[in-house]
Amino acid sequence: MSGLNDLHEGPGVLTEAAHRAESAPRRRLFIQSFGCQMNVYDAQRMADLLAPEGYAETSQAEDADVIVLNTCHIRERAAEKIFSELGKLRAVKSERAASGRDTKIVVAGCVAQAEGGEIFRRQKAVDAVVGPQSYHRLPELLRRAETERGLVETEFPAQDKFDFLVPPTPEQVRKRGVSAFVTVQEGCDKFCSFCVVPYTRGAESSRPVAEIVAEVKTLVSAGVREVTLLGQNVNAYHGANGAGGAASLAELCARIAATPGLARIRYTTSHPNDMSADLIAAHRDEAALMPFLHLPVQAGSDRILAAMNRKHKSADYVALVAEIRAARPDIALSSDFIVGFPGETEADFEATLDLVERVGFASAFSFKYSPRLGTPGSDLENQVEESVKSTRLSRLQALLEAQRQAFNHALVGSVVEVLFEKPGRHPGQIAGKTPYMQAVHAEGSADLIGETCPVEIVAAGSNSLFGRVAPSRAAREVPI
Repeated sequence: MSGLNDLHEGPGVLTEAAHRAESAPRRRLFIQSFGCQMNVYDAQRMADLLAPEGYAETSQAEDADVIVLNTCHIRERAAEKIFSELGKLRAVKSERAASGRDTKIVVAGCVAQAEGGEIFRRQKAVDAVVGPQSYHRLPELLRRAETERGLVETEFPAQDKFDFLVPPTPEQVRKRGVSAFVTVQEGCDKFCSFCVVPYTRGAESSRPVAEIVAEVKTLVSAGVREVTLLGQNVNAYHGANGAGGAASLAELCARIAATPGLARIRYTTSHPNDMSADLIAAHRDEAALMPFLHLPVQAGSDRILAAMNRKHKSADYVALVAEIRAARPDIALSSDFIVGFPGETEADFEATLDLVERVGFASAFSFKYSPRLGTPGSDLENQVEESVKSTRLSRLQALLEAQRQAFNHALVGSVVEVLFEKPGRHPGQIAGKTPYMQAVHAEGSADLIGETCPVEIVAAGSNSLFGRVAPSRAAREVPI
C-alpha cells in the first residue's frame, strides 16, 4: 500500500494529515453500519482514515461532529429505513446547531451508491454522499463540506481505494477485539436476478496477496487471533501473487496461515460455482481454516434457481456438499434462502424444504423476496402475495431452527476448542466461539481472552453453549 498509508514521509517529518490532527481540537466521529460484515469492515477503515485528521470515535450520535450512516441496499425497504434514521439525525443536528456546534452528516455505502443525489432532495440535512468504492475520499469530502453543499462521490474510481487506506493503530485493533475482518475481494459478476451487488459494488476485483498478508500481520501483531476474509463472492478471489500470476483463495489462506500467532481463518460469502477443488482440499489440509462454511443456495427448485440466474441446480449443490463433507466430515454448513421469488409455487417451495432436509444446516439466514429496483427480478411477473411469502418463511425458519438446535445440542458432552474473545455477561465469565461459530460462555479468568482453549460443552441454550474450561487451563484462574 502507498499514499496516505504512511503517517510519516521520513524521520521526524509529519504528513499534512498528521499536522492537522496535532493542531486541531479533537473531534468526535459516530459511524452506524447496516447490513453485511463488509460494511463493518468499511466502517472501521473509515474510522482509521479519519483518525489522522483528528477524529476520535464516539458511541453516541448526539456527541458527534461527524455522523456517518454506512448503508446496505440488500434488504427490503433499505432506503426507507435510512431516510427514517436521517430524520432522527436531522433533529440531532438542529439541537447541536442551537448550542453552537456544527454537525456533518454523511451517507455512505450501497444506498448512497444507488440513490446518489436523490438523498439530498429527500433529506436536506445531509452534507455528503459517498459510495462504497469511494470512501477513501472521505477526509477530502469533509474538508470540502465546510464550504460546499451536495457533495456526491459515487463513481467507480480508476484508482484502488485500498492504496489510500491507512492501517489501524495497535490501540484501535485492541479495542476491536481478537477477531477481525479483512476484505480481500469486492464486487460480483454473477448477476443473480434478485441482487443489487453488481450495481452497487461493481465488478469482481481482488486485492494482491502481499497487501492482504501485510494487513493480517499488522492485525496479529496487535493481538488479533482470528481473521475472516470478506468478499461479495470471496471464493472467486484471484489476487496478484507477486510472481506474475493470480492466487486462488486456497493459496491465499495458506499464505495467511503462515502468520505467527494467527489461530483461525474464516471466509465469507461464497458462491457454489466457485467452490474449487483446491479450496475444498484446504478445508481438509489447513488446520487454521475453520470447519465452518457459509454457502448460499437460495432455493431448492431448479426452476426457481434458473429464474434467479444462479447457474447451478439443486443436485449440483447437494453433490458439492457431499464432496466437501468427504474432505472435512465435521464441517458445519450455513446458507441463505429466499422464499417467494416471483413465480414460486407450493411445489417449488417444497423443493426448498426437501433440500434443507437432505443437507442439514448448522445455521442459516432466510428472507422473503423483495424487489430491488434495477434488478431483473423486479420486472418479473407472478409476484408472490405477501401473506404467502410470510407463511412459507415461517415454515422454512421452523425447519432451519430445528436443525440449528439439533446441531448445538449434539455438541453437549464433547470437548471443543474455543477462542475466547471477551468477558461474559456475568462476573467471572468469559465468552468465545467454537470452530463452528457457536457462542460459548464459561467460567474463567480474563487472561484467557485471546487464547484457544479446550472446553467441555455441558449445556446448550437457545442461542449459545455453556462450557467448562479443561482443568489444565482452568488452573490458570488460581492466583499464584
